Amino acid sequence: MKYYVGLSLASGSSMDSGLAILDENNTLILVDKLYKVNDIIYFFDNYSSLKYSKICISLAWDKTMLNGKWRVLAKPYQMVATNPHIPNQDNWTQRYTTRGSEYFKSLTEKGVEIDRFELYLTRQSMHLNSCFKERSPADCKFLQQTLRSEWGLELPNNMMPMSQLEAIVGAMLAKETIVNPDNIKIISKFRDLNVIDIINPIPNQVSID
Repeated sequence: MKYYVGLSLASGSSMDSGLAILDENNTLILVDKLYKVNDIIYFFDNYSSLKYSKICISLAWDKTMLNGKWRVLAKPYQMVATNPHIPNQDNWTQRYTTRGSEYFKSLTEKGVEIDRFELYLTRQSMHLNSCFKERSPADCKFLQQTLRSEWGLELPNNMMPMSQLEAIVGAMLAKETIVNPDNIKIISKFRDLNVIDIINPIPNQVSID
């Protein structure tokens, strides 16, 4: 039995990181919320099916406070990174946090299959993006309903936490890397791990009574 693990990594311990595990039958067997890196390490160190799992971990935005409002606003675009006259002080052009990267790399050295993914890019590629404000209740409800109706997942009727839904997206991407490897592309590398995305989404459409 192969398991597919998605981890929606938060930028800091003050926010919840979502965890989801799917099996080969597309059954959601575990969803959880983790906060500290030690919680994540504890889970994977005690996860008995680690070597039988494919893991996808999202890239978390680096939200380190910076000096100057323009730096905060410009950071996601990184356009000035190529300008030698603007120094990269305090790593203000670093878009993604390195949180947990050393531990994830150590797992790959033990034979565990781990990839990273850019959550919002993957949501677009899988047609899971909405017109609502990012991570708002409406966006959360849309994502949950779309995962249920278009991708055939059995999810509860009550609204799930956004971090868990984002982790499910990662678990589905992890499954796609095994089931349809030709449908996966490598878009970059981050801390020696591949950052992947789906090429053509093939949802398991189901009818809802």
